[in-house]
This record gives sequence, C-alpha cells and structure tokens, in this order.
Amino acid sequence: MQIQWFPGHMAKTRRELEESITKVDLVAELADARIPDSSRNPVLDELVGNKPRILVLTRRDQADPQETERWLAYYRATGLYALAVDAKSGSGCQGFAPLAREALAEKIERWNARGMKGAHLKVMVVGIPNVGKSSFINRLSGRAAAKAEDRPGVTRQKQWIRLSGGLDLLDTPGMLWPKLEEGRVGEHLAFTGAIRDDILDLETLAARLLALLAERAPALVAERFGITDGNMSEAELLETAARRRGFLIKGGEIDGERTARVLLDEYRGGKLGRITLEPASAEPTPDVKGE
Repeated sequence: MQIQWFPGHMAKTRRELEESITKVDLVAELADARIPDSSRNPVLDELVGNKPRILVLTRRDQADPQETERWLAYYRATGLYALAVDAKSGSGCQGFAPLAREALAEKIERWNARGMKGAHLKVMVVGIPNVGKSSFINRLSGRAAAKAEDRPGVTRQKQWIRLSGGLDLLDTPGMLWPKLEEGRVGEHLAFTGAIRDDILDLETLAARLLALLAERAPALVAERFGITDGNMSEAELLETAARRRGFLIKGGEIDGERTARVLLDEYRGGKLGRITLEPASAEPTPDVKGE
C-alpha cells in the first residue's frame, strides 16, 4: 500500500519546531516501540542538528520486551541516549529526568560555575502523531497538563509545561514527513494509528496487518483467528478471521469493514499481545524513508 498523509498543519508544525529548537536545551524524540524505525521522523535529524537528544520508545507494554531491549542496545551503540516507557502505567518514566541531566551534564556544570545552579532545563518533546507525547508529559507532570486521546492530530498547538525537579517541557503537535517513500513505513504507521483511518482502505490495511502478524506471531494468529495455512492470500486471511469471529452479513458474506476495524483496534490497544512489527536485527534505514 502506498500511503501518504501530510496535512497543512504539519507543515506549520515543522516551521514552529525550527523556531523553537534554539530555545531548548534538549530534544526528547518519542518513537513507538512496536515500530522503532518506521516511527522515527527523518526530518528531525535536520531540525535537531547537534542538539542533545533522548530517544524515548513509548508503548513498551505492547511491544516484545526482548526486541525492545535489542533496539535500545542498538540505539545506545550509535551514541543515542535511549529508554523505553509505558506512559499509562508510568513504567520507565522515572528514568527520563536523570537521563536528561546526564545528557546535559556539561551544560549544567557550566551553569553551576556561573552561579546558575537550579536553572530549569528546557526540553522539547517531538514525535509522530499518536505516539503518546501528551500521555508521556502527563505522566511526568503528574497531572493532565496536555490533552491526550488515542487518535492522531489531537495536539495542534505547542505549550510549555513546568515540572517539579527543574524540567520545562514543550509539548508539540505530531508531525510526519512530506513523502513516505517506502510503502512498508506507511503501512506500519497506519497499523499503529499514526495516520487517520478515514483516508485509508481499512480492509486492505487489516489484511496486510494479518499477514504481518502471521509472520511475526504465527502461534497467536493460529490460536486467535484459526489461521494455520501460510499460503493464504491476504483476502483469504481477512475472510478466515471474519468467519472465526462470526462477523457476517446477510447471505453469509463477511462483514469486511467490521472485521478490519475490530482487528486494528485490538492490535492498537495491545489486546493481541506484545508484538513488535520490526525486528531489531534489521538496521534502521532513514535514508530511504522519505524526504
């Protein structure tokens, strides 16, 4: 599937990020632990430049824990500060502030030498739509400081949130990039809810997701959907899943739309188990992701 989504407000977001980057000390880049490579916006490398950065893998509760550890090891080996969190439960979030101070240790030391001990660190939180930026900020702040919903495009305005412990966070709208060159990336973003469903062919998308799940978690797919034949077409996979669930309409035909929506909702909500769609053995390839 060739999927593209770059509404006008995202171009505005890019301009605002360019203006704000000089006003912050650190960038917290949020990516989805289920698709760590596809959910990293290649435009950020240009925008962030040499600014210190922490990569935060969200939704670690929905990703394979072993794969998440492999991804963290990979990113740390490239020189990135990285951690994984579950913003809903707060697991892992307590490690962010210490890591931010570690990343900015030299700047903090200079501030202390100038008598600026206790100055707040300014952190810009960035990432793709629906990656969990607002939930992450709310968990760190201990209150509903940022509006959070399980759909893309909720945050439209940037805002500052002051935390106890000397951190100021800048919440920013989610942003994709103008052209998703590789079809795999667009599909992964659509699977996880980073792209609005109303621009997608949900039945085709759900069938593609089933095919990928059959590859990544065959035992789960066999148990939950009764799919054991590895030679099924994507249409046959969706039909088998629909009949297993009893999603039928008059005449015994399958209700493809209902099947697709339920399947996507269950995957996005973690009801299918902890599944990482991108194995950590594959190196990230940002040079082919887009412009």
